[in-house]
Amino acid sequence: LRPGDRVMVPFNIFCGSCYFCARGLYSNCHNVNPNATAVGGIYGYSHTCGGYDGGQAEFVRVPFADVGPVKIPEWLDDDDAVLLTDALPTGYFGAQLGDIVEGDTVIVFGAGPVGLFAAKSAWLMGAGRVLVVDHLDFRLKMAASFAHAETYNFVEYDDIVVEMKKATGYLGADVVIDAVGAEADGNMLMHVTAAKLKLQGGSPIALNWAIDSVRKGGTVSVMGAYGPMFSAVKFGDAMNKGLTINTNQCPAKRQWPRLLSHIKEGYLSPKEIVTHHIPLDDIAEGYHMFSSKLDDCIKPIIVFD
Repeated sequence: LRPGDRVMVPFNIFCGSCYFCARGLYSNCHNVNPNATAVGGIYGYSHTCGGYDGGQAEFVRVPFADVGPVKIPEWLDDDDAVLLTDALPTGYFGAQLGDIVEGDTVIVFGAGPVGLFAAKSAWLMGAGRVLVVDHLDFRLKMAASFAHAETYNFVEYDDIVVEMKKATGYLGADVVIDAVGAEADGNMLMHVTAAKLKLQGGSPIALNWAIDSVRKGGTVSVMGAYGPMFSAVKFGDAMNKGLTINTNQCPAKRQWPRLLSHIKEGYLSPKEIVTHHIPLDDIAEGYHMFSSKLDDCIKPIIVFD
């Protein structure tokens, strides 16, 4: 790398030489997070993930810069490159963890950027059907156009799990991907209990829907973010159904060769989900727009003058 190069910096920080990095588990690097043993270092993701500053600034400190960053190919668009640092490889990895085989029926809970990329990636791995569940119609419209998925707005059904069973011949899907995580809205009891017990806030509803919607012997891939401690997950049901549950923070750089190939060959156009470009000076308004689901915002990108 040289001054002036366009580079992609993966959201993981990793040393490249420890036991886990040697096995491609960059997100579990053993040498970059003094605050935890489970996860490695992540930019801007709290002290649980090393306490590193985020990357939404004009200048960014990049630890182990001889390992993580890669020069961006001249043919690659800036917007596509930005999405390769996190959301795209995470969605692709979510589909990968589903162990999809040709003809599988795949359900994705969550039509945010990661869920959209997971749904699109499922086709690349041989899925026969892809169904996406969310509660925002503008996201579901993107899931239909970008990921060519069957879409379901869960607020329109008394029980979305029953609807998923109906859609899969009452067997359940072969693979279900949780791309929501603890951001799912739960009931008041869940929030109060979490506060009293000092557990992570949020709700495991999406994960429980995944466990209930997958067939016996199926696979649940968990890409939605959960904290170190969580409760009220239907683990007993997962065990009794003989499910395989695969999860991890995505080792982003490991996915780049495949994804760059898919983009260059025309199978993927990540920038299609970008809906807004936000100047750095307006970042607070951009965050508000995204978190409040305003102006049909799906994926904003911060731009610099």
